[in-house]
Amino acid sequence: MSNFDYDLFVIGGGSGGVRAARTAAALGVRVALAEEKQLGGTCVNLGCVPKKLFVYGAHYREEFRQAAGYGWQLPSPPLFDWPTLRDRKTAEIRRINAAFDKMLKQAGVALLRGRAALIDAHTVEVDGQRYSAERILLTPGGRPHVPDFPGSELVLVSDQAFFLETLPKDLLVVGGGYIAVEFAGIFNGFGVRTELLYRGELFLRGFDRDLRTFICGELEKKGIGLHFNSDIERIEKRADGRLDAWLSDGRTMAAEQIFYATGRRANTAGLGLEQAGVATDERGAIRVDNHFRTSVPSIYALGDVIGRVELTPVALAEAMNLVAHLYQNGTAEMDYDNIPTAVFCQPDIGSVGLSEETARQRGYDVAVFRSEFRDLKHALSGSDERSLMKLVVDKQSDRVLGVHLVGGAAAEIIQGFAVALKAGAGKALFDSTIGVHPTAAEELVTMRQPV
Repeated sequence: MSNFDYDLFVIGGGSGGVRAARTAAALGVRVALAEEKQLGGTCVNLGCVPKKLFVYGAHYREEFRQAAGYGWQLPSPPLFDWPTLRDRKTAEIRRINAAFDKMLKQAGVALLRGRAALIDAHTVEVDGQRYSAERILLTPGGRPHVPDFPGSELVLVSDQAFFLETLPKDLLVVGGGYIAVEFAGIFNGFGVRTELLYRGELFLRGFDRDLRTFICGELEKKGIGLHFNSDIERIEKRADGRLDAWLSDGRTMAAEQIFYATGRRANTAGLGLEQAGVATDERGAIRVDNHFRTSVPSIYALGDVIGRVELTPVALAEAMNLVAHLYQNGTAEMDYDNIPTAVFCQPDIGSVGLSEETARQRGYDVAVFRSEFRDLKHALSGSDERSLMKLVVDKQSDRVLGVHLVGGAAAEIIQGFAVALKAGAGKALFDSTIGVHPTAAEELVTMRQPV
């Protein structure tokens, strides 16, 4: 029996922390987990889950309009009650919180409610009470980052957007990542006049450029105003409460609310990293090796706080790998290649593997297969929404390097093709697979001629 109070002490009750705690406890490890807020972390409380519920809600405005083409007669316009969605979302999140609590207790994890901080390599303090542990795992997640400029205190971030008392009549979204694009679509779907401002030439950096350009046109069709190559220098509040934004290109824009989605930072404030000797990088993320060990051998970290791939399924996989490494003689090394991802805008984006640009930069001689079309659904819906499907293939080996989709079910479709890429499937295997007709997904196995 160890002289420590616990074998593993987890700080942070997000997806990675909960998975590590539960998995280790199931192996007989004495585990404690400290969390000062609701269990589930960003994903459950202020990210993936409530955001996806809002995305579902935002789709109905367009679906109601399209239903007329299928013979449905509805009030025009349909009435949307924001408090109903907001409060039902909150109730669902509370249900999930309770389920997490129950799972941890059933697994035998000691759940400590309060703010935890490191004292040294083997000691954690939670609200004045100290606990010793053979190993400590840090999974505090991340938080929204807003740059400092005059008037920055007036802006809204995603954490607040889930609980607005009322919806604004118009909104300016600032940012170029998936959070900015998704929330622009969400608010636009709720009937809010929405503009999206990004300092770069084109949003969704890192995705295939063809996909990025294509989705621009689709978002503009939905009525979202897009503004590139500019940024906000200052914001001032009018007497009537509206906000004026002065831009770097000399323009001004006004909106009832200004929403910032300009990245996230590691949530390490007050964690005691400096006191314990845990090193961070220039962005404040915790430095770890390939086994998730920090600069202090008994302290580990994973998930968003290490700043690698900030996705919930990645944190879950990292947690499983770490527990296997520590308690089952497994390896903690992660394979970060071919991780599928989605952007829940309207229409969806799904992507896995290399973009065409990255593939060429890495020296591949690529063949590109591309199909752009109007979904069968829209033959009667009256919508001019279009879909894009693209394969990036290595000519020499025939291996499919990337799959990139824009369309109504892109996020669902991409999961299966991620398995194919992980298995190293070649284009010939795609071609020999029979498609399901009539579906959008069959395009991925029927594209024969490169562009």
